[in-house]
Amino acid sequence: MRNRWGILAILFVVRLTMAFQFQSVAAVAPLLGSNFGVSLADIGLLIGLYFTPGVAIALPGGAIGQRFGDKTTVLAALTLMLIGGLAMALSDSWTVQMAGRLIAGAGGVLLNVQMTRMVADWFAGREIATAMAIFINSWPAGIALSLLTLPAIGTAWGVSAVYFAVAALIGWGIVLLAAGYRSAPNAAAVSGAPARLDRNVTIAVIVAGLLWGIYNIGFAMIFSFGPLLLVERGWSIASAGSTISIVLWLAALAGPAGGFLADRTKRPQTVLVGGCIVFALLMLMLPRSGAVLLTVVALGLVCALPSGPIMSLPPQVLQPSTRAIGMGLFYTVYYAAMMLGPFVGGSLAKWTGTAATAFDFGAAMVLLCPPLLWTFNRIAAARTHTA
Repeated sequence: MRNRWGILAILFVVRLTMAFQFQSVAAVAPLLGSNFGVSLADIGLLIGLYFTPGVAIALPGGAIGQRFGDKTTVLAALTLMLIGGLAMALSDSWTVQMAGRLIAGAGGVLLNVQMTRMVADWFAGREIATAMAIFINSWPAGIALSLLTLPAIGTAWGVSAVYFAVAALIGWGIVLLAAGYRSAPNAAAVSGAPARLDRNVTIAVIVAGLLWGIYNIGFAMIFSFGPLLLVERGWSIASAGSTISIVLWLAALAGPAGGFLADRTKRPQTVLVGGCIVFALLMLMLPRSGAVLLTVVALGLVCALPSGPIMSLPPQVLQPSTRAIGMGLFYTVYYAAMMLGPFVGGSLAKWTGTAATAFDFGAAMVLLCPPLLWTFNRIAAARTHTA
């Protein structure tokens, strides 16, 4: 396939398998508790293990991709995801469940880093915000679809059937990538070439990674503590979960819309800043508003608007020869932020005795994005002046 939008469709579907695998544990959490005799804390640990390899693997993952090529690296990542998933499906040991989750997570991290670079290779300088927004929204789309399918599979046939279903989806992703994807022309030219980031580019990428990380901390507060927030206000667990899921469905649509708006107006940073400010205000409003459904809908329509413009920042300072190592550094910072942020939000909610505090914390994080963008722009401008 030579059309870049067709390539993007392939990458979208392949990355969607990662969202399914991540959600496969949470989707059958009650069944895991009864099957393995573990607590909610143990299940929470199992969920979190999927991203644990990120800090260690993201940076070398970029170099691995540059050394062995993008397609080969992603196929290897999908194979790790498949091996980890099958290990969990075939074992009754909780230790193996944890080991399989780590193996699968290592594959997921490698896939995430490399495929982001692949999108940048195909779209750098051409609708990059739109393409990045579509690509990263494979995550909420995959989570939403998994919430519709995996619990039903688990209820009918058990935990192993869920893992096998996800493994089959990953297998299909391997076939799709192997048959349909080809590398961007400029990627072939730099594959295997050594790359080094200069000081200004390194700092700019770190700032961009931190910006993406704290933005996602705010985003994560919605799904981590939104249902609990509504339960505190007297909602049932089922209605609270279904209401908060509206944010996810709308975000899957709003993200590409934000990217398109950024590219069409040629003002991606205006979309980024405006989206973050309104996003933070709605985060503050939800715990305090009586119009819950209206606020949830508004939150879903706004929260994903900055995603494409944020993800278009690293390609602005990275050259084709440095994208692999640069995106590895970007995701290293992102995973470090995501390891700490939700823990801090949960700790604050526990300390104050209300999930509303987690939303306030999320709003504060999102409001840090505009100052970080200003910092990124100063560094990028200094680099251009020096060049």
